[in-house]
Order: sequence, then C-alpha cells, then structure tokens
Amino acid sequence: MNYLHSIGEYFLMLKGTFNRMTKGSVLRGLILKELDDLIIGSMGIVAFLSFFIGAVVALQTALNLNNPLIPKTLIAYAARQSIILEFAPTFISIIMAGKVGSYITSSIGSMNVTEQIDALEVMGINSLNYLIFPKIIAMLFYPFVIAIAMFLGVFGAYAAAVFGGFVPPDLFVQGLQEDFIPFHLVYAFIKTFLFAFILATVPAYHGYYMKGGALEVGEASTTSFVWTSVVIIITNYAVTQLLLS
Repeated sequence: MNYLHSIGEYFLMLKGTFNRMTKGSVLRGLILKELDDLIIGSMGIVAFLSFFIGAVVALQTALNLNNPLIPKTLIAYAARQSIILEFAPTFISIIMAGKVGSYITSSIGSMNVTEQIDALEVMGINSLNYLIFPKIIAMLFYPFVIAIAMFLGVFGAYAAAVFGGFVPPDLFVQGLQEDFIPFHLVYAFIKTFLFAFILATVPAYHGYYMKGGALEVGEASTTSFVWTSVVIIITNYAVTQLLLS
C-alpha cells in the first residue's frame, strides 16, 4: 500500500507542478541556473565516461574476434550498436541518476528541512512549480548531452581499435556505416527524453516529500538514486519492447 500511496503522491506532485505558474521573469532565471547545474555541470563526467566506454567495447570485441572468417568491420559495427542503443542513453542516465538525482534530492530536501518550502507557500508561491518546473525544462536539453556521449563513445572506440592496431581506419569507418538503421537513433532519443523527465521528477519527489533532518536528507538521496535507476530500467524495457520488437 505504501508503494501505491507513493505513486499517487508522485502524480499529484506532477499535477501541482504545472498549476499556478511562477512569473516568467523569475522562471527564466531559475531555468538558466538549472541548465548550468544539471546539464553543463555534468558534461565533464559524461565526456570522460563515454570515451572510455566506447574504447572498452571496441577492445573487448576486438580481443574476442578469434575466427579469421569474421570481418574486422564487426568491431566498429558492434561498438556503434552498443553505444547508440544502450550505453549512451541508458548507462549514462544511470550515472546521471547518481550525480543529478542526488543533487536535486539533497537541494530540495535541504530546503524542506530548513522550512524554506513553507516560506514559499506563505508568500503565495506554488513551491512545486517554483522548484520542479525549471528542472524539467532544463532536462529537456539532456538529449544534447546524450548526442555528445554517442559521438565521444564512437570516437573512443575508433581510438582504441585503430591506434591499438586491431583494425585499419578505412575498415572501421566501413563498419560504422554497415547496416545502419536511422530509426535506432530515433528510438535512442525517444527514450532519452523519457529518462530526462524521470531524472528531473523522481529525485524531486523524494526531496520534496522527505521528513526529518539532515540525516534523512542523505537517506532520501540514496533512496532517490535507487528508485530513479529502477524506473529508468523499467522504462527502458517498456520502450524497447514497444519500439523495437
């Protein structure tokens, strides 16, 4: 019953987020701040992880190609498919659940503990809209982060495979172009938009409705990471079943 209560509370929070909008000039500043904190602030870790994930995928594929009858282009093909379909959208989103999700939960949870949310309500401001709506809008730019992750992942695969001497550059490029299905990119970005919404709202829910003091803020951040990851993985399965099966 607690789970059902939490799910209902989550959807009521979403309804409240889009009611009684805060003044546009105020929201503009909040959205720009969230863009800086959530998107631009995450670029470093995303770039680092994407490059080395791509490199590792290429290395593992190359080292397991023992049969001389299997073409070397398979290294690039496997790296491209793995990065575009799964590693860039899903794996990076799980990492972002830890970085961005914990930040959102702890920042809103700290405001809750210090009664700043109550102060917003006393001033006649819809605290849900003021705190959560800018995060949702900022996370709409998340697909740009994933696009960069895809590019750097493929570049990392190229660097590992070509400079490691496993495949010539022309064969790697040929493998990248082999049997490319444009809809796979559409699928990846559709689920990225869904992940962006989850990353903005599930941690916000855990921060907004937490009770207690500073210790509970830490516990809420941990719980938020776990549940955000769970929801992302379930959504990933559902979208894959709907779009690719």
